[in-house]
Amino acid sequence: MKWNTFIKIRRDLHQIPELGFKEFKTQAYLLDVLKNLPQDRLEVRTWKTGIFVKIEGKNPKKTIGYRADIDGLPISEATGLEFQSLHPGQMHACGHDLHMTIALGLITFFTEHPIDDHLLFIFQPAEEGPGGAEPMLKTEVMQEWKPDMILALHIAPEYPVGTIATKEGLLFANTSELFIDLKGKGGHAAYPHQTNDMVVAACALVNQLQSVVSRNVDPLDSAVITIGKITGGTVQNIIAETARLEGTIRTLSVESMARVKERIEALVKGIEIGYQCETAIDYGAMYHQVYNNEEIARDFIAFAEKKENVEVVVCNEAMTGEDFGYMLKEIPGIMFWLGVNSGHGLHHAKLNPDEEAIKTAIELLTEYIVYKSK
Repeated sequence: MKWNTFIKIRRDLHQIPELGFKEFKTQAYLLDVLKNLPQDRLEVRTWKTGIFVKIEGKNPKKTIGYRADIDGLPISEATGLEFQSLHPGQMHACGHDLHMTIALGLITFFTEHPIDDHLLFIFQPAEEGPGGAEPMLKTEVMQEWKPDMILALHIAPEYPVGTIATKEGLLFANTSELFIDLKGKGGHAAYPHQTNDMVVAACALVNQLQSVVSRNVDPLDSAVITIGKITGGTVQNIIAETARLEGTIRTLSVESMARVKERIEALVKGIEIGYQCETAIDYGAMYHQVYNNEEIARDFIAFAEKKENVEVVVCNEAMTGEDFGYMLKEIPGIMFWLGVNSGHGLHHAKLNPDEEAIKTAIELLTEYIVYKSK
């Protein structure tokens, strides 16, 4: 395979990051690449900004699936690369440009070297939010072409190129967005007794939320509540009538997620009573845990360990969220980390993956898919 071709594809995609369900240029670019491949066994269907690609098998007994996410993040790129984002305030800071490129590499190989089984490639929009995996599962196309097993990867800046990391069972956490709105009574800063100050109420609530994990979650389990953004008020001498907290919840069990939300709701109700205000909670996008099929994970790890240019790490579960979990809930499969050796982590404005990882992933996955089709 001509690896320079895929480096160019990755750089082209890197320059046009788009947010969830707005990946119009990305979809057009992917479709353009696909139309230039051998078409005799290829069938392409679109859904919103996503794409389904089926490669007909020569003597099919099953369908093997592969998923790549395609959206970017609302981050202003600061890499200084010659091919950095052309879209202000948007960046492929989670590596989805590599994810798409690797999928195109696999499709290119298998259109030229068809195998016995059917292959289904899914270019999924909106992984970063509001979530594209769950609605894609419900489409008629997915029900018609539903794979018997499914694979996916995610880049890992902390691992060197040539390393993959995964495990049996739970890999990524259950996640939920968290938005809390508070409404009281605003007024002049000189007359606080005539108001219900929502900045004070919001600060009190943030402090109380820190007790949920430490006092309501089993210490042998794990959970995180992070409030990443607070807004409230208008100017320095007006008491705020409204405030808004924005954050995320992550747990390693479905039960803990339910318990954490129950406690959050109780604390918010207490703020409502104590500060005489109105409140509203919105959990936004909620992602199911990524749970690797144990048998497939063992098989994949054993296969990868035999490859001379691959270092396999059996890793711990992470608090990362990924809506690929919805696909694994219905279809046996796995996700793994792909080492890309970047000095800056995921969602960082200076994330700069080593492009050599593209070759590592394409070679490993083509060989594994061929093996699984025998």
